[in-house]
Amino acid sequence: MRTMWLGAAAAALFAAAPAGAQTEIQFWHAMGGQLGQSLNELVEGFNKRQKDYVVKAIYRGTYTETMTGAIAAFRARQQPHIVQVFEVGTATMMAAKGAIKPVYEVMAEAKEPFDPKAYIGPVYGYYSTVDGKLLSMPFNSSTPVLYWNKAAFKKAGLDPEKPPKTWPEMAEASKKLLASGMKCGFSTGWPSWIQIENLGAWHNVPFATKQNGFGGLDIELTINDPVRVKHIQQLADWHKDGIFVYGGRENKPNAKFSGGECGMFMGSAGLTGGFATAMKDTPFGITVLPYWPDVPGAPQNGVIGGATLWVLNGKPAGDYKGVAKFFAYLSDAEVQAGWHQKTGYVPITHAAYELTKKQGFYEKNPGRDIPVLQLTNKPPTEHTKGLRIGNFTQIRDIIDEELEQVWAGKKTAKQALDEAVKRGNEQLRAFERANK
Repeated sequence: MRTMWLGAAAAALFAAAPAGAQTEIQFWHAMGGQLGQSLNELVEGFNKRQKDYVVKAIYRGTYTETMTGAIAAFRARQQPHIVQVFEVGTATMMAAKGAIKPVYEVMAEAKEPFDPKAYIGPVYGYYSTVDGKLLSMPFNSSTPVLYWNKAAFKKAGLDPEKPPKTWPEMAEASKKLLASGMKCGFSTGWPSWIQIENLGAWHNVPFATKQNGFGGLDIELTINDPVRVKHIQQLADWHKDGIFVYGGRENKPNAKFSGGECGMFMGSAGLTGGFATAMKDTPFGITVLPYWPDVPGAPQNGVIGGATLWVLNGKPAGDYKGVAKFFAYLSDAEVQAGWHQKTGYVPITHAAYELTKKQGFYEKNPGRDIPVLQLTNKPPTEHTKGLRIGNFTQIRDIIDEELEQVWAGKKTAKQALDEAVKRGNEQLRAFERANK
């Protein structure tokens, strides 16, 4: 009797199952809050568009946690199909031999239309091999911009439509903001990314030897150069007067701007959507980063940030067709333009950028094209096309630690940057030994 019941139950189960069950594609990401909601809506759009695959978007914590978790999962043979990795993890992912399935291979094997040149130059160049093969799928590409509170500017007697262009102008505007009652003139998110990495690119000075790491593993950091030493020391001096206020690492200082404490803020263009929601009754503007006018040729061009999507090996061959279809969907001009317009991230393809212009989005939303204009301000040089640095996550932590010594008045800028170079080079040597 029991055997008959089991047989009947099994028959009923198979009868209830759809004839063509969907293949699940796991996608680990690092987007929480408003950005996470936007990403979930994007994924749901793909799931509704076709019936063969279902992408499961799973939040795995910070960028660092997501990347290290995915690598550990691969070793345990429990990896997702796709993992979102920030730009500083590029060299680490490239070095994860056997773990990565390059995106150009994924698209070719699935016979999905794929033209790497469809992506805007700074995006394509950062994530490609030296012979132009795209390794990961561009997604939430970003660059840091300067936000300013127009209402605060008006209250301080500043022209709300004219943000500072240079660092000396930043200081003068900050003094007026402080005099009007603001708690601080400006703050910055991601100090290493913005005040060291992009500061260098914006002034065409290298971050490391051998084309910032694109030329090989045997490189050394060069971040204790005169331009950066002067810049960090000036920030330290301004910190004493409240002109500049340090608010922590990564995105921790965001609320200093959205909450009305600081009149200006340097952060990712991808914060635009969140700021628009948090500051719906407070007008704010977006412009390019300030520059030092005494540096010849400045400003140059910004470098890409944000993250791309890496494909991990070890899944059934048929699953990668679903991955390729999902990537083709993400690169669709309408989909990508919608993502750009909602979040503030860079439109990764020429078609998405042109469509956004054609739709009149930039006319209705002045400043939202600033990320593209900053990235393409001038043709990139060997110092400004990007960074290919091993153990970069650890090096960023070292830089942030040393900068915090400067903000606390315990070290001069020169002492801190010299020490960051020394400690950073130790990380580079360790990475080089591990990947020979």
